[in-house]
Amino acid sequence: MNTKINFAGIEMKNPVTVASGTFGYGREYSEFFDLGLLGAVITKGTSLKPKSGNKPSRVCETASGMLNSIGLQNPGVEYFANNDLPFLRKFDTKIIVNACGSSIDEYVELCRILNTLDIDGVELNLSCPNVKEGCMAFGNTYEGVKKVTSEVRKVLDKPLIVKLTPNVTDIASIAKGVEDGGADAVSLINTLLGMKIDIYKKRPVLANNTGGLSGPAIKPVAVRMVYQVSKAVNIPIMGLGGIVSGEDAIEFMLAGATTISIGAGNFIDPYTSIKTIEGIEEYMKKCNIENISDIIGKVEMN
Repeated sequence: MNTKINFAGIEMKNPVTVASGTFGYGREYSEFFDLGLLGAVITKGTSLKPKSGNKPSRVCETASGMLNSIGLQNPGVEYFANNDLPFLRKFDTKIIVNACGSSIDEYVELCRILNTLDIDGVELNLSCPNVKEGCMAFGNTYEGVKKVTSEVRKVLDKPLIVKLTPNVTDIASIAKGVEDGGADAVSLINTLLGMKIDIYKKRPVLANNTGGLSGPAIKPVAVRMVYQVSKAVNIPIMGLGGIVSGEDAIEFMLAGATTISIGAGNFIDPYTSIKTIEGIEEYMKKCNIENISDIIGKVEMN
């Protein structure tokens, strides 16, 4: 049984990764299991300079999910390079850095630095709904996505993945902008924009008023968008959005994803990613599938 996957030139032992913003830089989860069991670790969103993020309250639970408005709090790329990267390199897994910025120049300078580091790829975050500038501002039009992707491509030799927002009218058109900009792969979906109101205070629960909805509640939307994008582009897809089991992962792969990423599921159970790997293997055994790549995009539509 072969679970190995080549994703945009990154050779992974299995298709399971962990989503940016839900796994930090791996330290906490390394206390539960060997990070080397994962296909890849995608780091917390990392910026050129340290970011303090949004004011609290920043997280709340919703039906079958959660809202977050962290605002990309992180210690910056210099701290990452000197402290977190050496830690992650202790494990036999691939390292993909989620890169965020508030201007094209910031994205370019950050990726210029990342290109010099011992990492396996970059996930360009053009999709966070919880910051007032940058990210999603570049990610909601074909032209905007193509522009920032092409500028980053000029300074980045490593595999480039672009993470898309679902908060758009035509996700396939946005993904086409990623491909036309020269990216090696696309990941989707990031969180859906949502709100929760405290009916007694008559105010939003989150200090930022709105936040990103993640968890099982968004999975049907994510699967649909992965399928649509798979028909629109020729670059590989990383699927995410509500995956908490091997069955969920297989669903995304049948829809067209080459790899998948565990997000909010990490908060429910720190072993979710490991259980997902085991669930994929169980499915392959049950269905007599020798190579995991044989199921990618094999959904048969009615």
